[in-house]
Amino acid sequence: MNACLTAFFLLTIGVCVMDASADYPPKIEASRVVTYKTVGDVELKLWFFEPKEHKAHDKTPAIVFFFGGGWKGGTPTQFEPHARYLASRGMVTIVADYRVESRNKTTPIECVKDGCSAVRYLRSHADELGIDPDRIAAGGGSAGGHVAAATATVTAFNEETDDTTVSCVPDALVLFNPVFDNGPGGYGHERVKDYWQKFSPIDNIREGLPPSITFLGTKDGLIPVATVERWKTEAEKVGSRAEVHFYEGGVHGFFNKSRSEAFYKDTLDKTDRFLTSLGYLEGEPTVSEP
Repeated sequence: MNACLTAFFLLTIGVCVMDASADYPPKIEASRVVTYKTVGDVELKLWFFEPKEHKAHDKTPAIVFFFGGGWKGGTPTQFEPHARYLASRGMVTIVADYRVESRNKTTPIECVKDGCSAVRYLRSHADELGIDPDRIAAGGGSAGGHVAAATATVTAFNEETDDTTVSCVPDALVLFNPVFDNGPGGYGHERVKDYWQKFSPIDNIREGLPPSITFLGTKDGLIPVATVERWKTEAEKVGSRAEVHFYEGGVHGFFNKSRSEAFYKDTLDKTDRFLTSLGYLEGEPTVSEP
């Protein structure tokens, strides 16, 4: 089996597994749920997890997570464990829904549009949500990592109903085996080949790119190590911090709690330390505490 067929095979299995196991609409017990965007009869929601004693007038750092699934499927529950942990550490955390092909018959463009809309919603409603509009991070895995990275880099795709005077660029990025490269030979190129130059995060890096942390397994069948190394190089060229961590033997999705408790804890510990270094959290990580 050649490399292209292998990648397609892995992607197909990954998407089918996520769709088969996805309970949709998701049942998430959160401190609040809001609709951040309505498109036709589709209501896109954000699920919030708040620290103890959090109040509406606070200015608490926040992070929003976007699920993976190849722009085709997936569920916001993927990052619920990460969200609950970071809320326990003092951040307002959010898991976001966005449109995907299997449910909404959409293209990858709509995924990026929804990601931008979600960040804009958080920033424009920061006062009532008790979050700091200048400390909003975005995170995600695989295609969700693409959505998060695209909010910081891609400028060509915005919902017509969005107030584009509100920035959709997050203040930090937390990325798990993210799709950075959509160019020839990159992930999903055939699906986005008509507009890949405007869609590929790694090809739209510019000055002002927020600090980022990226995690990748060395045996990832979809995202090459060289792509993440290139992201780091290009980010540093424009003066941005780009922290990367490679996990020997890790495959695509290695970081999920359901896949590996050890990888989940280590990547979350490093996420905690990264956010602490930015002033979003205080104290030592508590990932390993009972």
